[in-house]
Amino acid sequence: MPKNKLVKIENRQIGDGQPCFVIAEAGANFRISRDPKVNFKQALRLIDIAVEAKADAVKFQLYRANKLYVKKAGTADYIGKKKSIYDIIREMELPYEWLPKLKKYCIAKGIIFMCSPFDEEAVDELERRGISSYKIASYSITHEPLLRYIASKGKPIILSTGASTIGEIKRALHVIRNKRDVQICLMQCTAKYPAPIETINLKVIPTLKKIFGLPVGLSDHARDHLIPPLGAVALGANLVEKHYTTDNSLPGPDHGFAILPHELKQMVKGIRDLEKTLGDDRKVILKEEKELYDFAREYVFAKKNISKGKKFSMENLIVLRKGKMKKGLQPKYFEALIGKTASIKILSNQPITKMCVKEKF
Repeated sequence: MPKNKLVKIENRQIGDGQPCFVIAEAGANFRISRDPKVNFKQALRLIDIAVEAKADAVKFQLYRANKLYVKKAGTADYIGKKKSIYDIIREMELPYEWLPKLKKYCIAKGIIFMCSPFDEEAVDELERRGISSYKIASYSITHEPLLRYIASKGKPIILSTGASTIGEIKRALHVIRNKRDVQICLMQCTAKYPAPIETINLKVIPTLKKIFGLPVGLSDHARDHLIPPLGAVALGANLVEKHYTTDNSLPGPDHGFAILPHELKQMVKGIRDLEKTLGDDRKVILKEEKELYDFAREYVFAKKNISKGKKFSMENLIVLRKGKMKKGLQPKYFEALIGKTASIKILSNQPITKMCVKEKF
């Protein structure tokens, strides 16, 4: 399969042949208290955790309840009781005034600041702060006005595809590209929180790469912090996104399925170690193998003393690893040697070379 187009977000190239781009999804997990100061400190702490884990980017979400849900959207279990979904979302809102502070903190820490906008106003706020790319959530894939508006900014786009069809993905890409030629990555995603491990469908990743010719990653909502991300990278994923938190028992809809700081660190390390094992598609003898290649390769040896003029047979020939001995004939010549004549005296455990054989073969 030919390599897909590369996408550049700040100083990072994303695509085949490049290290996996790891996004630590802080999302709304900064919200742990009714006190904004406590929540802001939590947001900074989440950035620190992503930096310590060596993620490439940390991502938040920017929305307003009145632009995301109807007021009578229903209720959900929240902190042990039923609560209006609209009110839950409103409590999760990230203050606009935090944006420049969070971005500045990310720059100081050497990590890319990312954010998912859920409406045009959020896009404007991010543009004012010089956002370098956009992540579009799965449920916005059919929000064509928003897709067009984001595309008009000309920034790289990462598009999640949870709960969508190939046709809907094609339509979204058409809408985005019709507005402007922008760089795009796709994310395989299961829109379930948490996502049962059997629903992750990693095999879709190479399918999406083949169909669309774009970098493709995994936006993972499974609780397992290793199997889905590492499996995705093994199948060619160019990006991995994972929700994380400081404590699974904290109040909020995303804390329960998010991974913990030590798990995020293990995930990133696992991805980097896995990348080292992938190598390339060429099958060659590596320099690291050369010593054992020379020591343990097998050749034809004399099983016992063989006098000059004696016929080679199964009784006096054997295939052995040569160790520090000189090379003999390769085992592929073993059958051809049977019945041939020894041209010289050969001692036991000596290699059989062409010089040892009277006949040509």
